[in-house]
Amino acid sequence: MSTPASSDRRRLIVLFGGVSAEHDVSCVSAAHVLAAADPTKYEIIPIGVTRTGRWIRNDKALSALQERALTGGEVALPDSLEPAGTEVEPLPALQTDDLPVVVLPLLHGPHGEDGTVQGMLELSGVPYVGSGVLGSAVCMDKALAKVVAAQAGIPQCRWLEFRAGGNRLRLRRDVDETLGYPVFVKPANLGSSVGISKVHDADELESAVALALRYDEVLVIEEGVTGREIELAVLGNDDPQVSVPGEIVPGSEFYDYEDKYVNGAAGLLIPADLPAGAADEARELALRAFTALRCSGMARVDFFYEEHGRGWLLNEINTIPGFTPGSMYPKLWEASGVSYGELIDSLVDLAVDRHRVRSSFSTDH
Repeated sequence: MSTPASSDRRRLIVLFGGVSAEHDVSCVSAAHVLAAADPTKYEIIPIGVTRTGRWIRNDKALSALQERALTGGEVALPDSLEPAGTEVEPLPALQTDDLPVVVLPLLHGPHGEDGTVQGMLELSGVPYVGSGVLGSAVCMDKALAKVVAAQAGIPQCRWLEFRAGGNRLRLRRDVDETLGYPVFVKPANLGSSVGISKVHDADELESAVALALRYDEVLVIEEGVTGREIELAVLGNDDPQVSVPGEIVPGSEFYDYEDKYVNGAAGLLIPADLPAGAADEARELALRAFTALRCSGMARVDFFYEEHGRGWLLNEINTIPGFTPGSMYPKLWEASGVSYGELIDSLVDLAVDRHRVRSSFSTDH
């Protein structure tokens, strides 16, 4: 894949941490982005958001990065960053006069991936990596994303929406009549499989709903799909490109948080072994979903593949996919010929391009 031409050196503000249940995942992602970003192209400023919402510049990591830039040598960075150092005010921290700024938000989950931070960055007038306010918000809300995807004619599994305060007896009846068991109960606005339960019968439904309601007021209940879990990475704005497909082989009953970030038991098969033509069909559907849900910059599009049934079923779209060493998004691009460092460069350039276009719109009437 060709990478957009780089301009002069930029200040890259890496936002990580956050107030969501995915705080720890974000800290690991940020550490590896800092280690991989080219110091000749970027002055990197790591800013962590604490679990209570305070913004902290990580001075220790910043000092190590400055040493690397000055000496050109290797410096030791931790495997996971923490929001520890000097407290800063959010908006002033984004404003600079000496270097053009690009913000790389690695804030997974609510208050980071859901359009809230993106709205602040829009008001600040700085380029940022990833989807805008609308695309971020829609993709974060699994229930709303399913409505939009259905309107776009993208195939999905059967599902129900449930809200806090809803009738639990009616939910049990609707699951029995509409979905059957097993089902998956998920918070609508969360990722990394946090708060998700696989429910085998009606007796397990109540506890699964209670768990998911700890994280969100809107839940998605999906039918259990017997199919392969296939993921694709999308990169671009107006002319997005799609990676080779990869397959998740869960190490437990489903691809849960422990599988993803703790024991590493899941297998990642890249590229996925798919029948002739199936990979092209998945790429086409990934592009349709990326466009329909107003994504830009990057996204990981996840499918179920019922090889001898309904075929491709959209699971979800992640607009800020993980960047940990075991994360699928960078691995898919590596297998497609784009290195980790090149991926960062492409994302930064795409952010600048998108900002330039949006800034050119007239405000006259």
